[in-house]
This record gives sequence, structure tokens and C-alpha cells, in this order.
Amino acid sequence: MILCRWSQLPKSFQNEAVRPYYEHLYRMKHSLMVKRAFDVMMALILLVVLMPLLFIIALLIKLDSKGSVLFKQVRITTYGRPFKIIKFRTMVAGADQKGPQVTVAQDYRITRVGSFLRKNRLDELPQLLNVLRGEMSFVGTRPEAYQYFSYYTDEMRATLLLPAGITSKASVLFRDEASMLSHAECIETTYITEVLPIKMQYNLESLRGFSLLSDLQIMGATLLAVIGIGAKHTTSPLP
Repeated sequence: MILCRWSQLPKSFQNEAVRPYYEHLYRMKHSLMVKRAFDVMMALILLVVLMPLLFIIALLIKLDSKGSVLFKQVRITTYGRPFKIIKFRTMVAGADQKGPQVTVAQDYRITRVGSFLRKNRLDELPQLLNVLRGEMSFVGTRPEAYQYFSYYTDEMRATLLLPAGITSKASVLFRDEASMLSHAECIETTYITEVLPIKMQYNLESLRGFSLLSDLQIMGATLLAVIGIGAKHTTSPLP
């Protein structure tokens, strides 16, 4: 995981709001190399160890509803590059054509097996392949749908100096995001104007304090969140 030279960044990233984040990460360049080595090693180990579980989940998805086992969608990662994120399918086939990109609680598109997978974050397991490809890391800003990239401020672009992540402090605190959005009049507008800016504040805070130790702490917090322990964002940004 090596940073480009400042002059090689996309022009939209070469702004004074991004520069402090870039300089901090540049000072941590050796830690970034260790981070990448850890990602590759851990992804390989988990893929081997979890292979039986992955097979069982795939079988359950097939038995539960029509459609493919995997769901792929264009998201954004390092320097705003698009990539296809891989997840286990948790919605009915063609769900992205039947509603908004943002999912809410009690979404009619979510399947029975999908509800369980989402609750326990098991739908994220195929992203280990994205990690191996270098498109994602275990810890980093969760990748947004490509359509939301145009709403990023100059400072928000700093979150894309590193690969997108499977988990982050923001994703742990906003793990009930679907419930928060369920009563919004316009889901996508509320997400863009109220939820996204708050999540980005947490993402930028994590970037300013990046270290290998902080990554391990976030991974630990994620495990606790999966089993129902840990803090949440308690002040809802929604009316």
C-alpha cells in the first residue's frame, strides 16, 4: 500500500484540505506497507478457514430465493477509482432497480436469509477477495456507491487516499443506519445531506489518527459490535 506522489494524485485531490491528511499518511508510509502485508496474509487465512462456512451460506441463499449467490455493485476506492464490491446477495434479484441504493430497516427487498446475514455482517465475507485484489483493506472508509462521490467536499476526498475498508469506526457507530433512515421522507436526500457528512467526520478523524494500533482497535470494536457489545452513534441526525 504505497501512496502516490502528491503531484501524481488526481487534480481534484491536490487541494489544501487534503494536504494535511496526505502528509500524515506519508509519514506513516512504512506502517502502510505493513498494513497491506497484514491484509493479504489475513485475507488468505480467512478464506481458507472459512471455506466451509462460505459454502453453507451460498447454499442457503440459493435455497431461499432466486438469483445469484453473489451481489456486485460499483463503488469507489483509492483516488476515486471505481471497482465492483462483492457481497453475498441479501436482497431479491434486481433489488437495485426496485428501490434506493441506501437500505432501510424492514426493507421489503431483503430476503429471510439476507436479514440474518446482514444482522451478523456475514454478507461482507466475500469482500476478502476485494482485499486480495488491493481494492479494499480490512480497515478503511466504507465504500460509497459511485453516485455519491459527486457530493464529496474537498476534505472528504482525503478518505480516498487509502483503499476502502470492510469496517471502520463510522460503520461500527452507524451499524443501525438502516433503522435511522427508515422514517425519512426522502431516504437518499436525507442520507446525502445529514448522514453522510456525520459519517465522514468520523472517517476523517480516523484518518488523522491512523496507525496500526488504531486499525487493530477498530477491528476489535467491530467484533464486539457483531455480538451486540459496544457504543453506537446515539444522537440521531434525523428529525
